[in-house]
Amino acid sequence: MTPTAGNTCDVIIIGGGAAGLMCALTAGRRGLRVRVVEHANRVGKKILMSGGGRCNFTNTGTSPANFLSANPHFCKSALARYTPWHFIDMVERHRIAYHEKELGQLFCDVSSKLIVKMLVDECTDADVHIETSCSIEQVHHDDDGSSHGNFRLKTTRGTLRAPKLVVASGGLSIPSMGATGFGYDLARRFGHDVLPTRAGLVPLTLSGKHQERMADLSGVSLPVTASCNGQSFSNAMLVTHRGISGPAILQISSYWQPGDDLRLDLLPGEDALEWLQHQQAERPAAELKTVLGEVLPKRFAQRLCEVWLPGNPAHRPMRQFNLPQLRELAQVIESWPLVASGTEGYRTAEVTLGGVDTNGLSSSTMESRHVPGLYFIGEVVDVTGWLGGYNFQWAWASGHAAGLAV
Repeated sequence: MTPTAGNTCDVIIIGGGAAGLMCALTAGRRGLRVRVVEHANRVGKKILMSGGGRCNFTNTGTSPANFLSANPHFCKSALARYTPWHFIDMVERHRIAYHEKELGQLFCDVSSKLIVKMLVDECTDADVHIETSCSIEQVHHDDDGSSHGNFRLKTTRGTLRAPKLVVASGGLSIPSMGATGFGYDLARRFGHDVLPTRAGLVPLTLSGKHQERMADLSGVSLPVTASCNGQSFSNAMLVTHRGISGPAILQISSYWQPGDDLRLDLLPGEDALEWLQHQQAERPAAELKTVLGEVLPKRFAQRLCEVWLPGNPAHRPMRQFNLPQLRELAQVIESWPLVASGTEGYRTAEVTLGGVDTNGLSSSTMESRHVPGLYFIGEVVDVTGWLGGYNFQWAWASGHAAGLAV
């Protein structure tokens, strides 16, 4: 790629992920000399692994309601100015075939590599210089008004200077791919508050008797509605050897913390009492486990009867239940209590909740309110999307906002 003249440029972007690359190509198109510094050996590593290698690159239903933040209004400006359709236009211009999987989620037909190639090609066209395998050792800010720029970065490839610095270094999720707390440390150094971070979109773990009851059901999957702290998600749940996963669980994990009440509706979309009464009227001689085993995985239905339903009624024929007993069964089926002990943590988390406090940033430009010329975008900021392409859309939107402002 075309290098910038010497080690001085207009904008330095720390991080060659989704947000960093979008910011780079946006700023480069404006004629700015842009340098991306990436400590990994290639850019876009999380893009490559996302969506099972197919990259769920956006969601057509994106709205501010799909994001968690201490300030739910912060994401509105950037999302309004760079919509999923803007990104889809670029995807179509590069002739990348895609499809909608479910709920507005768009995936590449072939490979996530095409999204990374598209972003890199756009950067190349805009004369952006990308430096991989380049670690940052020190960041200095000299408020001296010199023409060489206020920010000086000492890297393993020499010293870089620019008047504008964009931090797109990501969060703590998936450290095996190089995730670190670098962006948070830098933010604190420049006077920003960093809100407590934790793993989001992550499997939940069980322990003790709760794990023992479920351990041999590993691999069992069923549709549920998971509810916690006033939020609900309907999708699949997967029992794992350490706990529970699947889209419904990953979604609710962002709203759950240890000790919170977590409930699962095992017959989503049905009134459990009406359904049980109907089964009783139609099939009075059928055993409860047989009836449940037709709408739930058989092993799961059996365990539900053994452990959670009063009196282990697995072999009782439907006609033997009176109305209060049916109500009791329905209550468990519609609001099955699951006591999780924790999460799988950053090791497998798709995102990091918390991060750089948005109170210290401009919502329209992503610029620091403390240090002119400093910007924070993407996952490092306290804006976290739901599962399903929303976090990529935040990366594109926040990167675009900063790219226009630098």
